[in-house]
Amino acid sequence: MQLKDKTVIITGASSGIGAAAALMFAKEGAKLVLGARREKELSTLMGQINQSNGNAIFLAGDVGDETYNKALIEMAENTFGGLDAAFNNAGTIGNPVPVPDMASENWDAVLKTNLTSAFYAAKHQVPAMKRNGGGSIIFTSSFVGYTAAFPGMGAYAASKSGLIGLAQVLATEHGADGIRANTLLPGGTKTAMAGDLDANPDQKAFYDSIHALKRMADPEEIAKAALFLASDNSSFVTGSAMIVDGGNSINKV
Repeated sequence: MQLKDKTVIITGASSGIGAAAALMFAKEGAKLVLGARREKELSTLMGQINQSNGNAIFLAGDVGDETYNKALIEMAENTFGGLDAAFNNAGTIGNPVPVPDMASENWDAVLKTNLTSAFYAAKHQVPAMKRNGGGSIIFTSSFVGYTAAFPGMGAYAASKSGLIGLAQVLATEHGADGIRANTLLPGGTKTAMAGDLDANPDQKAFYDSIHALKRMADPEEIAKAALFLASDNSSFVTGSAMIVDGGNSINKV
């Protein structure tokens, strides 16, 4: 069990990659603190994990709120005795419009959810991991803004690119403390964020076509990469931008 007796925070856990990671991490022995906005979905996921002999608790809230990030860590330490890893996965696309047409409120909201939240997370996760003797911090970035770009994705691309720089700085600041920091860059993944692909076959065909594997990822495939970064199997991996994109970044036809 790759995460036996390790305490892990997962945000964005109510659906998609976060939910898939929660189920997978629980099977690998992790003690989980689940975070997201939607309380009902978190409660259902927690019940599913605990009924399968896993160990999970949850707290609903907004990752863009510093006090919420601090509360997640307090839950981890008070309930499970420490913090070993954090999969900071919550994110949003926002309103996809060209930069000249983008409202400042949209820019601020996307940056708050995708990037400022990571600052708040790291600000409080690092001291907790130092108290625990080390740990692994993971941010979900994207190939968008790193190896490719799409019109209307200015705020999303900027925020996701920022995560890579933040992780690199954290890696250099806290490597001597036994803390690793990495970003995970998924390709197109079959989640609610991708839209209703069954109702939009042309959109699905386009998404499939931009990957060398000619398909999108299942959330579980991205969760496996997060599991690697959270576990001791990646003990010499830090400051990396780990591309898990089905060949999106090298596909030109």
